[in-house]
Amino acid sequence: MKRIATIIFIACLTAISAIAQDRQVENKPYIDLRPLHFGIHVGFHTQDIEFNNVGPQTVTLPDGSTATQTIVCDADKWNPGLSVGVLADMRISDYLSFRFAPTMHFGAKHLVFRNLSATDEEGRPMETTQDMKNTYVSLPLDLKFSSKRYGNYRPYLVAGLNPMLNLTAKSEDIVQLKRYDTFVEIGFGCDLYLPFFKLIPELKFCYSLSNSLNKNHADQLKDETLKAYANSVSAGHSKMIILTFYFE
Repeated sequence: MKRIATIIFIACLTAISAIAQDRQVENKPYIDLRPLHFGIHVGFHTQDIEFNNVGPQTVTLPDGSTATQTIVCDADKWNPGLSVGVLADMRISDYLSFRFAPTMHFGAKHLVFRNLSATDEEGRPMETTQDMKNTYVSLPLDLKFSSKRYGNYRPYLVAGLNPMLNLTAKSEDIVQLKRYDTFVEIGFGCDLYLPFFKLIPELKFCYSLSNSLNKNHADQLKDETLKAYANSVSAGHSKMIILTFYFE
């Protein structure tokens, strides 16, 4: 994913340099004067989650006795995913606009649970994994702060709030996320004015404001041996990095 983002970033810089060399002809000179315009977008994203582990906990063993176990949970890697959606942009002033871009994010998080109180033959903590698939409906409300247009490119900053609806939740998952979440997001991009449309590459960073974890899910697990793993975390904050290409 990092390699793809680097290649795309270099390609964008090359396109900007080529456009900047010809300052005489401006493509789509009046497109930003429209009070409202629409578009579509596609992109890629990576998902992660930051957990708060509870540390040592007392668990009930199958024979009825109790024991103290320490289980830690971590999302051990960023998982790539696909994003698609539509765009509505409302002009407020020459350098400020309001943007609404409903999006579907298809992705997953990979979780690893390490039981520090139980080890294998090589002395390593016993591990249990979970592939948490997530399909989000995203409804971002952003303000776009644009600079002055230079030839056929115009850099900008974007910031706002992003309510999300999680459509995927399995009852047998060890850890389950809430159905609703709200993210704060900030990013940057550049409007590229091409002869027939405007192409906008954008990189955005999102972080959930509330506890994303469904705390009631542990009590609903049918497998008693998994409850200690579900109770090993007290809170979780989801994170996303989104690379988007808008077409207006």
